[in-house]
Amino acid sequence: MVKNKITFKALLRFIALAVLIALSVFLAYKFGIIELFLNEEKLKSFIQSLGPFGVIGFVLLQAFQVVAAPIPGEVTGLLGGYLYGTVGGIVLSTIGLTLGSVVAFILGRTFGRPFVERVVDPTVLSKFDYLLHHKGAFLVFFLFLIPGFPKDYLSYFLGLSSLSVLEFTVIAGVGRLLGTVLLSLGGDYLRHHEYEKFLSLAGIAAVVMVIVWLFKEKIERLLRIWHVSRYRKKKKK
Repeated sequence: MVKNKITFKALLRFIALAVLIALSVFLAYKFGIIELFLNEEKLKSFIQSLGPFGVIGFVLLQAFQVVAAPIPGEVTGLLGGYLYGTVGGIVLSTIGLTLGSVVAFILGRTFGRPFVERVVDPTVLSKFDYLLHHKGAFLVFFLFLIPGFPKDYLSYFLGLSSLSVLEFTVIAGVGRLLGTVLLSLGGDYLRHHEYEKFLSLAGIAAVVMVIVWLFKEKIERLLRIWHVSRYRKKKKK
């Protein structure tokens, strides 16, 4: 009886969330918000048109692109550096990205595995399922630190783990910092028309991304083995 009640409540939560998402997508399409997000120039003009409130708008934009937006995070990261300089871009992007990550984390925790399975790529679920069995804050931080790993998906997925909201907030904020610095720096180069520096930075980033892509499977396997063996050693003690 109790199990049926829990299942019914979970079903109601899922239906309510599905209706909310559908309504949000409809309104976003109706008022041209989706089109705005897909056009980089319009996006830039919109943020600038907000004047003093542009800072808040940019932070919310960064948060939204983690949770649901159809635009890649690289675009908004460069935009932050272009509009607010390297330091301003890093600070504002970090706030927005951390906020979006925490929202995704809480959504995953609130609506459970059925919801996460609909949002997260099945390959990500299978590859990182071991993170749900043992608490591994350092490993999660390391995954967030490596370029090219699906951090947005992981934010939803880790809502099912034993990490606390505070632990995850620190990991998401600090772990995304390397990518945020590079993107903000690149945006600042574009702002000052320093195209040679921008291309050099983009080249270095591309090389790193290719290396990570080539050895991604090995890195994931080594991290999984390390994490499980570390847990077993702790358990023996």
